[in-house]
Amino acid sequence: MQNLSTPSERVEKAANVDSRSIVFFLVPDFSMIAFATAIEPLRMANRMLGEEYYKWRIASMNGEPVIASNGVEVAAETSLKQERESLSSSRRPSNTFLCSGMNVENAVDKSLFAYIRENKNSGVTIGGLCTAAFLLAAAGLLKGKRCAIHWENLPGFAENFPDVDVYADLYEMDGNIWTCAGGTAALDMMLSMIENDLGEDLVNRVCEQALTDRVRNPNDRQRLPLRARLGVQNAKVLSIIEYMEANIAEPLQLVEIADYVGLSRRQIERLFQQHMGRSPARYYLEIRLDRARHLLMQSTMAVVDVAIACGFVSASHFSKCYREMYGKSPLQERV
Repeated sequence: MQNLSTPSERVEKAANVDSRSIVFFLVPDFSMIAFATAIEPLRMANRMLGEEYYKWRIASMNGEPVIASNGVEVAAETSLKQERESLSSSRRPSNTFLCSGMNVENAVDKSLFAYIRENKNSGVTIGGLCTAAFLLAAAGLLKGKRCAIHWENLPGFAENFPDVDVYADLYEMDGNIWTCAGGTAALDMMLSMIENDLGEDLVNRVCEQALTDRVRNPNDRQRLPLRARLGVQNAKVLSIIEYMEANIAEPLQLVEIADYVGLSRRQIERLFQQHMGRSPARYYLEIRLDRARHLLMQSTMAVVDVAIACGFVSASHFSKCYREMYGKSPLQERV
């Protein structure tokens, strides 16, 4: 594909704002798809411009390669120590993006948190890809800020950081704190940055290169709609399931659900048997156990706290239901 415009036009456009120097800081088990969809639009933008407007380098704790959650090893150019020193030199970046994924709790480190805070204090825009909002919150950077995190990690995040405004959005760019939910949401966040830096025309060219038709809105949903996810078309059933999902910690009685949707208990029972193949009580229990499973796998919450967060009156009752559902106890789930 040809360049965006003539050389003089590109130089004039790029001269309107400073170029960006970006650090991608990788932690073990980081999400490769989030990392790749963050870095590739920068390469494409440079290609369209015909110059290296965006520059980046890869960092890790010790400067050694980092293994992603898919098993692929990515080389790092600098270490945490070197990057902390760079903050007071000409190598200070415009943006630093933490890249994490599965087992993000294992990346908790005091020196890493100090580095994150030093970035912020130095005027560097801090970003988090996939689950990295967890690290930003643990470092104390998300107070009074909106943030996004992957839907699978959102329940555990909300329990660990109840004072943080977390949303199931694709991405959030709140001042100098940027977060995205991972997956291809990183592409949308970076395209938004490129558009702010260099304009809509360039972003359109990058979208064509990436075979995507648009930059999604930050508030676009992460997950498929219930209708597509469950293969259910009945509007009343979908409304009931949404109501159930919104009331996990304090489960509703069937009579309350019936009042909400304007149906009788018998009608609800019949609809669920017809469309879901089980009773509403059974399906509600499955929703709560699914939430509990995410909390067990994506947080360090005590089992009794997970039980309470998912509406169980006791840890023993929770363990019994969990074992019947998944064939293992909550404690065995974490082994």
